[in-house]
Amino acid sequence: MPLLEKVVFIAVLQSGNRLQVPRLVRWRYKLETYQILKVSMHARGLFGARSESFLARMSKDGRIGVPKLVVGMLKCDKPTFARCVFQVTLELS
Repeated sequence: MPLLEKVVFIAVLQSGNRLQVPRLVRWRYKLETYQILKVSMHARGLFGARSESFLARMSKDGRIGVPKLVVGMLKCDKPTFARCVFQVTLELS
């Protein structure tokens, strides 16, 4: 089943500003590294956090790099988002 609808999952922002796409999501929707995805992120559990969207490609290990500008725009009161939980929405662009 190719990615025809929005996929929502919870992910932790890892070191190097990367998100791990769950393996089951990659397998079910047959996500490939050459596909350009629209990624929307919303910080969970932080008051006043905003949502931001960007275009990205997934690497071979299933990670998506989050641009520094997007991380900077998402910051509200925490100095770093490492190990913060995000609600991530993926769709084909």
